[in-house]
Amino acid sequence: MIGFGASPSGPQCSRAGCREAATWTVNWRNPRIHDADRVKAWLACDEHRDFLYDFVEARGFPVAITPFGVVLERLPDAEGAE
Repeated sequence: MIGFGASPSGPQCSRAGCREAATWTVNWRNPRIHDADRVKAWLACDEHRDFLYDFVEARGFPVAITPFGVVLERLPDAEGAE
C-alpha cells in the first residue's frame, strides 16, 4: 500500500483508480490516425488486463496483449479489416 505523499515504486496499472503493479501490456493503435509502426501501450494488472483489452477491441482497433516488458514494434490491422 502506498502511504500519503508516497510515489509508486514501479509501473502500475493504467485502469483509472488502480494502483496495482503492472504485469501486462495492452498494445493498441487507432488505424484511422496511426500507421502500423505506431503502437500505444497501456499497462495492466492481472485483474484489469481483460477490461482494458475489451475496451480497445470493442472500438475495432488492432490490439495485442504481451507480458510487461515485451515491446511490440508494429501492430498491423486485424485480419479482414479495411
